[in-house]
Amino acid sequence: MEDARLTHSENRRATTLQRSGAAAEPTIRFHAVTKQYRGGGGVDEITLDVYPGEVFGFLGPNGAGKSTTIRLVLDLIRPDHGEITVLGLDVRRQGIEVRRQIGYLPGELTLYEKLTPRALLTHLAHLRTGVESSHFESLAKEFSLDLDRPIKDLSKGNRQKVGLIQALMGDPKVLILDEPTSGLDPLVQQSVHGQIRRACTEGRTVFLSSHVLSEVGQIADRVGLIREGRIIAIDDVTNLRRHSAHLIEAETDGQINLDDLRELPGVSEVNLAGRTLTFKAAGPLTPVMSMLASVDLLDLVVREQTLEELFLAFYAQNHAPS
Repeated sequence: MEDARLTHSENRRATTLQRSGAAAEPTIRFHAVTKQYRGGGGVDEITLDVYPGEVFGFLGPNGAGKSTTIRLVLDLIRPDHGEITVLGLDVRRQGIEVRRQIGYLPGELTLYEKLTPRALLTHLAHLRTGVESSHFESLAKEFSLDLDRPIKDLSKGNRQKVGLIQALMGDPKVLILDEPTSGLDPLVQQSVHGQIRRACTEGRTVFLSSHVLSEVGQIADRVGLIREGRIIAIDDVTNLRRHSAHLIEAETDGQINLDDLRELPGVSEVNLAGRTLTFKAAGPLTPVMSMLASVDLLDLVVREQTLEELFLAFYAQNHAPS
């Protein structure tokens, strides 16, 4: 099931590009964008293209520059230098037209407490123009949101639903979602994922910032990793998974030569605690299994690294602070 899903995700962008032409222009383009704050932080020389029909996952720890990047796209703050375009429009000179094409969910959502979701969404639909109330009512039904209860009485999860609906309604060409499933129960999360996939199938673009790496692994086509204001990696999710290591835990009552194990290609982080042997193995597992077969095994667990473990290893091993 997982392999089939990843293959579909990998092919979705290719199909979209075939429909729009092999030389499809990026929906979102950053060119050498820098924004530095007086007290430190910001982003440095970001160059990035996000394409039609793509879910782009933007990952990094708190303070890495994710929110700054999103605010730059929305022209809420302006770069010290560099250029940002959305749908071919300059976000500074054509900011109003850009924002008409964007559905945005902020990471820290603030709503009008005294209104009901219906009143707020009706007001926002009029501002966006061309959005029928039937659209947000349909989304509310899918997300199980009571439109007529005052927002001040809503739980965090239900407030998040209001934020998602205002971002999704009207089918904007670009969705910028900051922690979209925060506070949502699993069933609603799946509905949100379905809306994101539908947007991409229709050739729209999703820029997704999240701390939930397993979620990004489920729905993103590509991911960008930002650290201390700099993008340090951009890759397909499927390609990242191909390069992940296996985590192996073996319980044995025999003796195994740890030095020989460490010398096998791709083996790292070998540790023996009592009778429990743990290590990582990248690449073919045949040499590792042959060595383990030479001792008496009581138990053996082999699993693939999660996306979270993969990124943490990437940070620790390849981009340690100098």
